[in-house]
Amino acid sequence: MGPTRNSTGLTRRQFVAAGALGGALVAAGCESAGNGNWEFLTENQARALAAICDQIIPADDFPSASQVGVLNYIDRQLARHYRRHRQTYTDGLNQTEELSRQRFAKEITALAADQQHELVAAIEQRSKAFFNLVRAHTMEGYYGSPRHGGNRDAVSWRMLGLQEPPTLGRAQYDLHQGQHS
Repeated sequence: MGPTRNSTGLTRRQFVAAGALGGALVAAGCESAGNGNWEFLTENQARALAAICDQIIPADDFPSASQVGVLNYIDRQLARHYRRHRQTYTDGLNQTEELSRQRFAKEITALAADQQHELVAAIEQRSKAFFNLVRAHTMEGYYGSPRHGGNRDAVSWRMLGLQEPPTLGRAQYDLHQGQHS
């Protein structure tokens, strides 16, 4: 008796292999069609945004905004809950690069720290809506829950001397752990 075939004429093994190949092709197609490591931002936008966020929360004894994943947080939110802000980010980042080239003949990422500071201060005055949005999202990503893509390793919570709160939905189990011996 030969291998069992389904209505497509394929054996189960051939069917599974074809499905795996198809899935790999879809995944590869999605990755190449995307923006590299970003869900919404382009690589250039992410670099410019990192420079702005690092002016808002620079590194000192603790990591800067970009070092703790604030860009991941903002990018994820722009791909989901903050879709309504996409155009503000796109326009604001384009204006940032345009202003940087006008003032310094370089992209913001190529500027010295004091020039970046000067540029971000100018953006704050020229494009208040964009700057206020980036500042709010930077703070959310830096001080919020790591499960949303920012505050990597709960750095800001440790900086503030806070303990990590239990994961929502798990508190009841964590509190009663060991009582059912």
